[in-house]
Amino acid sequence: MKRKNLISCSVVLILLLIANLFIFSTVPQKPEHPSIPAKMPESNTEPSASKFANSYTFANEKVPAEIPKVAARMERMLRKHQYDHLQTHKLHRKAAQWFPVIEPILELYGIPEDFKYLPLVESGLKGGTSHKGASGSWQFMPQTARGFGLRVGGGVDERHNFRKSTVAACKYLRELYDEFGSWTLAAAAYNIGENRLRRLMSRQKQDDYFRMRLNQETATFVYRLVSMKEIIEKPHMYGYSVPEPEPDTIIHTGLPNIQRYISFAELGMLAYQKTDN
Repeated sequence: MKRKNLISCSVVLILLLIANLFIFSTVPQKPEHPSIPAKMPESNTEPSASKFANSYTFANEKVPAEIPKVAARMERMLRKHQYDHLQTHKLHRKAAQWFPVIEPILELYGIPEDFKYLPLVESGLKGGTSHKGASGSWQFMPQTARGFGLRVGGGVDERHNFRKSTVAACKYLRELYDEFGSWTLAAAAYNIGENRLRRLMSRQKQDDYFRMRLNQETATFVYRLVSMKEIIEKPHMYGYSVPEPEPDTIIHTGLPNIQRYISFAELGMLAYQKTDN
């Protein structure tokens, strides 16, 4: 009898073991090497180099946007110049008013047309005086202005004569280009001064504006010029609606005792009249 009971218990134990083995065999097993989902691309505020490569130029010189830092700075500057940020069409109205004066003078002196954006960046074409003493739409310092034929002093300040100061700016830019061999560096020198730029280039052993270490104003100067060019030439892309230019404006022509209403077509013709003063 005892033997039968032992056999019965043994059978029950064996059945229980078999049942447990069956149960565990049906539970999904964790793989030894779980599959790792594809990593999502990290958020990156800097634009890819390919997005801007070959997109922007200044004075026919390429902005090297294949360099990530250059592309990022260019994108930030463009955002700052969008209508959503500036909320004004004043720059476009100023451009419509004054570019017909600037463009023929630039052409006459062999200066790239992109430099017409320089007074928009320097002064907003308002012609005020900075805390450093630079004045007029082209923001000439007194000594530099005199060096390029403008009278400053004795109650006369020709930095505020738009035509004459534009001629002086062209002469200055031509001289800067002849020295530095690059319109981009010429623009940087116009902003920071040729002596300081020359020292920085020598100290850093670098002649590429986009790779130089410069103060904040000069380091962003060419980017601001390119951004200004973009929003003026492609206003709708940056949220602007192009304002209608006023048909006439009152302007001092730079000619003796003449100040009257004058059409934009006439302004273009007057711009060709060079001054020897």
